[in-house]
Amino acid sequence: MKLLSLLLLAASAVDVAESTALPGGLYNRLSGLDRRQFHSLRRSAQSQDDAQPITKPPGAKPEPGCSAPSFRPVKAPYENIFSGLTTQETVDLTSFLIKDSGLNLTLSENATAWDNTIITLELLTPNKTDALAHTDGTSAPPTRYAHVVIDFRAREDAYIQNFMVGPLPVKKGSTKAVPLDFPYNGKNGGKIRNYQVDAGLKYEFLVNVTTAIDDITLDLFNISLKFSEKDNGALLPIDPIWREGGRTISWDHLWSLGSGENDIMTIQPSGLHFKTDMTGRDPSKWKLMGLWFNKKLYKSVAEFRKAYEAGKLPKDLRVEEGEWSSTDPSEEDEEDEVDGNDIEPPSQIAPSGGRHRIDVEQNYVEWMGFSFFIGFKRDTGLRLWDIKWKGERIIYELGLEEALATYAGSAPTHSGAAFLDSFFAFGPFSLELLPGYDCPAHATFLNTSHYSFEQTVVHPNALCIFEQDAGMPIYRHTSSINPSHRYASATKNTYLVVRTIATMGNYDYMFDYKFYLDGSMSIEVHASGLIMSAHAPGNDDYGFEITDNLSGSVHDHILNYKLDFDILGTANSVRTTEFVPANVKYDWADKPRSTMKIKRGWLKTENESQLNWHPNSAQSYTIVNKDKKNALGEHRGYRFIPRGVIHSTILDSPNLKKAAEWRHHHFYITKRKETERSSANPRNGLDTDNVMQDFSKFFNGESLDQEDVVVWFNLGMHHMPTSQDLPNTVMTTAHSAMFLEPINFNKWNPAKQSRKKVRVEYEAGKVNAVEFFGMKEPACRAVDGVVGKEAFGEYKGDVANQKFAYDPRNWYYKTHYILEG
Repeated sequence: MKLLSLLLLAASAVDVAESTALPGGLYNRLSGLDRRQFHSLRRSAQSQDDAQPITKPPGAKPEPGCSAPSFRPVKAPYENIFSGLTTQETVDLTSFLIKDSGLNLTLSENATAWDNTIITLELLTPNKTDALAHTDGTSAPPTRYAHVVIDFRAREDAYIQNFMVGPLPVKKGSTKAVPLDFPYNGKNGGKIRNYQVDAGLKYEFLVNVTTAIDDITLDLFNISLKFSEKDNGALLPIDPIWREGGRTISWDHLWSLGSGENDIMTIQPSGLHFKTDMTGRDPSKWKLMGLWFNKKLYKSVAEFRKAYEAGKLPKDLRVEEGEWSSTDPSEEDEEDEVDGNDIEPPSQIAPSGGRHRIDVEQNYVEWMGFSFFIGFKRDTGLRLWDIKWKGERIIYELGLEEALATYAGSAPTHSGAAFLDSFFAFGPFSLELLPGYDCPAHATFLNTSHYSFEQTVVHPNALCIFEQDAGMPIYRHTSSINPSHRYASATKNTYLVVRTIATMGNYDYMFDYKFYLDGSMSIEVHASGLIMSAHAPGNDDYGFEITDNLSGSVHDHILNYKLDFDILGTANSVRTTEFVPANVKYDWADKPRSTMKIKRGWLKTENESQLNWHPNSAQSYTIVNKDKKNALGEHRGYRFIPRGVIHSTILDSPNLKKAAEWRHHHFYITKRKETERSSANPRNGLDTDNVMQDFSKFFNGESLDQEDVVVWFNLGMHHMPTSQDLPNTVMTTAHSAMFLEPINFNKWNPAKQSRKKVRVEYEAGKVNAVEFFGMKEPACRAVDGVVGKEAFGEYKGDVANQKFAYDPRNWYYKTHYILEG
């Protein structure tokens, strides 16, 4: 059936439930297939050893005699203690867990809905004090332990539990599996009920319903879903699942898969929704509570059929697949083609290869004064560790904690949608990147890996590292004050990018960490992919009608990050600086003057650290070490500069309850604790009344004065889709970023050190000198790629066609000759 081809990709990441919803409602498991059958479908994901870089992108054809590498080698200063488990550790751990742990586990390929299985295992991040003792050279690497998540299904009250397993390597008699509770603040520690344990059986339950009304869905929507080869529909549920009065309630929406030529399901809604009471683990006791269509709830299939046979169900509300739904150029696009569309556009080159250095074995990177280690987690993807600038640590840990997409609409499944994407896991959906499109062709491509079905699954070329030309100088100036010495000077602006892209069902998130020549950094996210649309009738308050019968359902994307600053040590404080209006009496003025001043302060405790950005961007927050000042007595630190960030619009979500308490403000600052390692947990949505990690409990008034502080900040966007979101959302405006800027941290602008600058000295329209400051000749010079001195031979500064008298500001060359004449 067509659903099979649509969902095979999801199979490699299925670990939590027999059937679980992907973002947008896609099921991770095919209904009707048990674990053994599904395991056989995904054997194409083969086990491999640690990731190796691709020094030339797939398909790259370097110019003759030009083979500059994409990176330069370097040796890491210490062992990467933040990297993942080795293949051997994974094999040994799996064997121990299945055979010797006493947890009654079954291999996934043999497991049924009533067997206990391993969801995932990865390295348990060491305690920070132990990690720093190693990274700073005072101790050996910390003892390694594994973090294991187990799916306990062999019982009526199915649950998921976290374990700590070690020490590693596995040794008989010494390696133990013990519950991992200390990082979680829920009432059950690292354990949570799994009310979605039988979502696959619910899918079968509902297909029995769609089979009974197959003639109606074909007539109204041209959709058939009855487990046949001709199926062209799918059911997508709300997420998280609802708990109402002790009952487990789900809403599911019927969607069309279309012709199968394009991935268009979430822009092909039928408008037909099913409500199910799926309390307990016996499907024979479940109940269909109603069908909702065209602003009316029908209590049974019989009532729905009666309305259909009476002609009360409109047949003109179908969303028709068409040219608008394909990402490929259509006939209409070709008829309206713009000039130059068939000409190859500009491409970036690296004429001397990559300037960044990588220790591939240790996943360690250096570039222009920055250094850091790379980690990768199954649930949250890319993570950076021990970020240093000019040899001084500024950040201990930086990475995504959770991504929330919360919707609104007149229909029940849109009103009930609040997807917490770490549950579906970013790692398994961070797939191979397209060189020349997702990343420049000259980028370094690295593999990523994650644990799935007792294997290490490797995604080749899923992470890229490259230096990007900003297309503008990082700083520049043309002299204008001294007419006897004219010059123009500019410094090229390049920055290093570390990138992954995760396709979470219908949405594609591009995650960037950027490093700049002046010591700044940025954390950025772009979104693309398919919107989760809605049926247009009755949805006017929740979006535009963007094509016939199709509404763009309004939603928020909110992504929470953890940033553990260590500015010149772990003792840090939060400096506030605000532009404020003021009336000031000066000794040189007769009366007070209206002006502005700087108001300085400190955040003292966690009671004042749940924050929103100033509406006029007048207030800033800087992490400093009070004990480490520069030569002028100013605090050295890094401040935050938000770009297009949001917090949740919905105030008190009945869907999320306590599952995502970090969504209410733009950012938060807390005292760091090993018991508060994460703001979220991937399994929080399984039981929103009793979550594993409640972020609101982090705030208990502790001091933020010279403490090890952590910043939890949100990126995101309010998205009200328009016709331009068809077929895919564009990354142009679907973008959010947080910049980290050094404040009095450096003696002066560090970008001044860059040799990639030009200074052109000229006078009266004649170039006297061109200086390039010792930049090496590139290894591979491409046409129009590298600008040499010859390009500046005719530089004039400006050409004046004088129409007016002498300009006393003397801004432009030749104006002084008017006076002399």
